[in-house]
Amino acid sequence: MVILTSILTTGALTLTACGSRDDSGDGDSGDTTLTIGVDAPLSGENSTTGLGIQYGVQIAVDDANKNNLVPGVKFKVKALDDKAQPATGQSNATALVGDKTVVGTVGPLNSGVAQSMQQVFASANMVEISPSNTNPELTQGKNWQTDKKRPYKTYFRTATTDELQGTFAAEYAYNDLKKKKAFVVDDKQTYGAGLAKIFNEQFKGLGGAIAGTDHVNTGDKDFASLVTKIKTSGADLLYYGGQYDESALITKQLKDAGVKIPLFGGDGMYASTYIETAGTSSEGDLVTSVGVPVDTLAGAKAFVAEYKAKGYKGDYGAYGGYSYDAATAIMKAVKAAMDANDGKLPEMNDLRSTVVDEVQKSDFEGITGKVSFDEYGDTGNKQLTVYQVVKGAWKAVHTGTPTS
Repeated sequence: MVILTSILTTGALTLTACGSRDDSGDGDSGDTTLTIGVDAPLSGENSTTGLGIQYGVQIAVDDANKNNLVPGVKFKVKALDDKAQPATGQSNATALVGDKTVVGTVGPLNSGVAQSMQQVFASANMVEISPSNTNPELTQGKNWQTDKKRPYKTYFRTATTDELQGTFAAEYAYNDLKKKKAFVVDDKQTYGAGLAKIFNEQFKGLGGAIAGTDHVNTGDKDFASLVTKIKTSGADLLYYGGQYDESALITKQLKDAGVKIPLFGGDGMYASTYIETAGTSSEGDLVTSVGVPVDTLAGAKAFVAEYKAKGYKGDYGAYGGYSYDAATAIMKAVKAAMDANDGKLPEMNDLRSTVVDEVQKSDFEGITGKVSFDEYGDTGNKQLTVYQVVKGAWKAVHTGTPTS
């Protein structure tokens, strides 16, 4: 933290110091270039969704530059790979804060990584908007169920929380799928364990029974003992809190053992890679994910077309649109900061601080719907969707909000 502090206290930065001159040919030579940081797993585990975040931001930046969203300013992207590791995410946060051109960051993907980054961004008074973090503690504090308190005013998210996602899944499993006996498994990580706990509580509250619970480790490949436990439990549903890397193998090994029950998970499973890895064993499996299908949104048609046309890797379906809107919120906040300063960019320390305040005031139509944040930094968009694997592809089968 000493390095971080020294960077921010070396004195006020002028306009020319807060950004670099653009010599790329994308704009006038007098334009100032500001950077939107991205932190996500861009390789290894979770990279399918991580790359969707990176390129969602890239398209937002390209559109802002093309439309001259902030006169005299061009934006660029600096994407760092956290490999889904909290320690790497923390190092990335320090690097982004230390880059005097960075005005805000989109990411990370994983809630556990976010926990390691929040303090770094808060110390620099720099905005961080995650398109995918769903753990309630990140915005509402450790005692969120009884006493909500926002830990960091610099942290926001365009994804709704597991409090809603876990409840939504439990209601669909019990009321719509008519499942009465669930086996609940998680990967011991912040996101997975938190989501599984909420599903467990809500499913029991509706009248369902928990046939058993267990935990796995990220990176595990052999789930024979878990499959045996589930098989003997008599469960008619397996609920999994975690990512697609392990769950795709679990469902395959479960079906191969003759246990023909659906695996139901959260947005961490919502990726094409899940189906590709599990193959036909994934048929009938389900996930919940934030918002409504981006392919069905009129405002997102151009985004989807551009993503496909440019041949970007990764999967835009889960968080690409929410990454686009997160980046747009930051860039709109830069414009608001400049408008409030007689059309000039404030010095960097002031700019970062003002951007945080302006993001809090966000109120615009994004490609995923209205973008706004409550007093905790949580999105105003509470819509969720259940997807099911039908004929080898994710198909939206139910959209709404929890009733309880």
